[in-house]
Amino acid sequence: NSTHFKVFRLAAYGDIGQLKYFYFAVVTILYFVIILANALLIGVICVERSLHEPMYLFLCALFVNQLYGSTGLFPALMFYLLSDTNDISLLYCYLQVYVLYTCALTEVSNLAVMSYDRYISICYPLRYNSIMTPKIICGLILLSWLFSFFFIAINISLSLRLQFCGNILDRLYCDNYSVVKLACSNTMLNNIWGLLVTVVYVSCTLFPTIYSYVRILQICLKSSKKTKQKAFNTCIPHIASMLNFYFGWLFLILQGRYETADLPPVLRTILFVYFLICPPIFNPFMYGVRIVKIRHACNKVLGLNPET
Repeated sequence: NSTHFKVFRLAAYGDIGQLKYFYFAVVTILYFVIILANALLIGVICVERSLHEPMYLFLCALFVNQLYGSTGLFPALMFYLLSDTNDISLLYCYLQVYVLYTCALTEVSNLAVMSYDRYISICYPLRYNSIMTPKIICGLILLSWLFSFFFIAINISLSLRLQFCGNILDRLYCDNYSVVKLACSNTMLNNIWGLLVTVVYVSCTLFPTIYSYVRILQICLKSSKKTKQKAFNTCIPHIASMLNFYFGWLFLILQGRYETADLPPVLRTILFVYFLICPPIFNPFMYGVRIVKIRHACNKVLGLNPET
């Protein structure tokens, strides 16, 4: 009984009445803060020559990716909050899935690359500049994007062939797992590919990250207090960013596979969009406050300490 649906309905918006204007204002402010904070740090890193180092270039790539992902969510969120209809076309639904999923995989890759950079910096300081050459830096950033674009493109192509038994998504935005659940046709290829992508990204990002920090910890235990403090100052923001992102991503996966109807609707909604909203806000402020060189560069660009 499959039907060729041309639209999906995002049922999570429901009937919120006049509260939609309040939610719209909150979402607009959040989007403005995300654009302002990330764009500021991207500009500062590009303008300040003292920040043209591997760690800051990887951070710049992270901020660019966060702007990219936010643009895949917030404009649509703002539109549907004020719209009389919650219908989303099949084409735009898949486009949103593509943007949000490539953003998520790229962020995972960026965080892994940053952990590798910290590992080389702390464990092999004398060889750091010879290992982290401009070519290697550009290659790592480019591969982070290309692999995510490639994997999700195949994911989308597998989903495009599906026929659906329904078109109601209990979501604020399209996500691939919810779309595939509505399919009447065989989804074995989708499931196999999804499992393959998960295995590849866990083995190529999470395990190397864990290894990097185990080695960093071993080196720090044998090092001087000054070295430990330096490692602490550069690693803590990165660890906090990873925990923040993985918490949101883990809840998204659990919510997609287990029943969460007992949770209050507002809490469900917040946790569902957590990984798309909190990291783009949290990361710029975390790195801007914790890393002294970025903080001083921001003050300089904004004219807050003209004497420097």
